[in-house]
Formats: sequence, C-alpha cells, structure tokens
Amino acid sequence: MSAQLIAFIIFALMLSGMALGSYLRLVLPDEHTQADSKDILMTSAATMGTLIALIIGLLVTSAKSTYDETNSSITQGGAKIITLVYYLSQYGPEAKELRVLLRQATADAIERIWPDEGAQGAVWSKLVASNDTADLYNKIRELAPRNDAQKYLQTQALQIAADMMQTRWMLIEQSEVNLPRMFLSVLSFWLIVLFVQFGLLAPRNRTALSAVFICALSMSGAIFLILELNHPLEGRIKISSAPMQKALSLIGK
Repeated sequence: MSAQLIAFIIFALMLSGMALGSYLRLVLPDEHTQADSKDILMTSAATMGTLIALIIGLLVTSAKSTYDETNSSITQGGAKIITLVYYLSQYGPEAKELRVLLRQATADAIERIWPDEGAQGAVWSKLVASNDTADLYNKIRELAPRNDAQKYLQTQALQIAADMMQTRWMLIEQSEVNLPRMFLSVLSFWLIVLFVQFGLLAPRNRTALSAVFICALSMSGAIFLILELNHPLEGRIKISSAPMQKALSLIGK
C-alpha cells in the first residue's frame, strides 16, 4: 500500500472521528459536554495530543535519519566509483576491460534504482539478482600485478569494490524495512479517539471546523512524510541520482 493511500485513509478516519464526535455532541445530554465533563474531555484530549505529538516527532526524526543515511551512502558510492576509476586507470591497460565493466555496472545500477518516471520505484528484484559488483570484484582479484605499485592499486581497488558490494546490499536490506502494521493501527486508533474528542468539544461553526480539518490534514501529512522518508529510493520524496550520474560521466574520461 502506497504512502499516499495510507495517509489518505488515516485522514478520512480522523474526519470520521470528528463527525462522530459532532454527532455525539448533539445527541448526548448537556451534562456530558458541560462543566466537569468538559474539563475531563479537554484534559484527555491534551494528554492524547501530547502523546501523539511525541510519537510522531520521534518517527519523523527516525525516518529523516534513514533518509540522510541512504543519501550519504549514495553520495559515498559515487565517490568510491570515481576513486575506483582512478585506481584502475593508474593500473595500466590491463584494467581497461574493468573500467568498461564498471561503467556498465554503474549504468545498470542507475537504471534499476532510478527507473523511468512511469515506474513506481526502484526495481529491487533486478537489483538483488544483479551480480555486477561481484563480477567486478572477481575480475579485479584476477589481475596479476607486475610490480609493487600495481599490487597496491589492486589492493585498494579490491577494498573499494568490497565496500560497493556492502553498500548495495545495505540499500536492498533498507528497502525491506517498514513500519509495523500494528504500530500504524494503534496510532490510527489514537488519532480517531482524539478527533472524536475534538468533535465533542468543538462548536459547530466554520472557524472551529476549519481548524480541526487543518489539524487532521497536518497529522496525515506527517504520517505521509514518515512513510516516504523511510523509503528514500521510492515514492515522491526520492534521493537524487546526481552523485551516480556524475560518477558515470567521469568513467569514460
């Protein structure tokens, strides 16, 4: 289920909770929404609002951290490719085939992680099945250095190729991480209860209803951001391919 759909469903549930609260305000006797009862409702709404704000704030921070870590991995990946190109170019003509293989592997990675705009996101199944980085590592290991300089360049190239394989699998593993459904269900329940209380307390005028509507929109927007940032290589808030494109443009030079 997409982040947009989940956020819209939660938004609709919050509005439904507000509508239920407004209905209960009309049918319940006045003593249920006046005096001491109103104070209890306000205290309860404030407590739940504080709890929800804390949970959503922590989730936004965690999701932003995931986004930043993935963005850093992509940027470092581009830098490692450029460095690997330098080592292979310094190694000599024996590594020319490896530079061609590296260019093809980089182009394929860009194609799979940043597919055409018509696609929904990264083609993870193809990325998992790909052995480009492993093939590159094996080819580098098969080089036969003729002197200490080439041996040093081979060692450094092997280290970078190994780091690239690790980064690739880290991206794949991160793509499998999702917020637990039970967590989202509990959070949705809290939000519904909160908006039922808003409906019980809010007067039936445009100003109050508009304020509650904007509050529901903001809450669903925060949940949308959390879900999107948790998957930084998919959806609408997607990490740029610029570092990888830059590396690809330098490989052929």
